[in-house]
Amino acid sequence: MTTVEREQFSGQADPALLEQMREIAEKDGRPFQSVMEDAIRVYVGCRTKKNVRPEVMAHFWASVERNRRLLELLAQ
Repeated sequence: MTTVEREQFSGQADPALLEQMREIAEKDGRPFQSVMEDAIRVYVGCRTKKNVRPEVMAHFWASVERNRRLLELLAQ
């Protein structure tokens, strides 16, 4: 396993939002820090338009598979 360098930071956020993140971490059995990092990664990815959330791509590919015949007909 590779070790990733971490930098500590501090900040403030809406208490209700932080509570939702704590609930997600608890439900998923993950550390709060991991959930926070994922949220930051998704936000930065969306802002730089280089990343699409994995669940969005999963829905896209499922739609492609569901509608493959229609897409083939439209391509003709």
